[in-house]
Amino acid sequence: MQLDELCDLILKTEEGKSRSLIAVAGPPGAGKSTLADILASKLSGRGETAEVLPMDGFHMDNGILEERGLLARKGAPNTFDLRGFIDVVQAVKAAEDEVLVPVFDRSRELAIAAARVVSPRHRFIVIEGNYLLLGEGGWERLAPLFDYRILLAPPIEELQRRLEARWTFYGLAGQAFEDKIHGNDMPNVRLVLEKSKGADLVLERLDLEAAR
Repeated sequence: MQLDELCDLILKTEEGKSRSLIAVAGPPGAGKSTLADILASKLSGRGETAEVLPMDGFHMDNGILEERGLLARKGAPNTFDLRGFIDVVQAVKAAEDEVLVPVFDRSRELAIAAARVVSPRHRFIVIEGNYLLLGEGGWERLAPLFDYRILLAPPIEELQRRLEARWTFYGLAGQAFEDKIHGNDMPNVRLVLEKSKGADLVLERLDLEAAR
């Protein structure tokens, strides 16, 4: 499926709604943030109003993760502020007031509070994150809040290649690199691919670079 076709599908499915929450779920390295940004841009280019809400802004702080012995598993489901995220998604769905949301800075490995504004004037909110469609651990409360659910599910070999390239770019090497890939990212990849439920559309391959 091409991005323009996906936009057509969303516009047709969500016709007549003043606020639509579009979920873009998928494992680490699947291209969620890239797709969300492109999708919001293309919807805006069609005369719509759109904003992106990233789940990564709800990472627990490293200090809390260290206290709980979870720092090495940062990015796993239990390392996010799930309650806070659900509260924000509910507020965004209500579309009554502007909602200030946090954004994650990967270069510093921390969330920046109130870094983005979701306004009542935005018709489409593209929400992206690993566990939006996870069917366990309390995450299952999210799926009913979304109007349309997309799951990115590239081949696992491709995901590992992308993750290796990501952490090489950020300077990881040696045992730290191996621990990040095989002790954290790949277990999270398998969890998302095996336990995500309720997608309206599953995309195994999507040429995001060509869509830019």
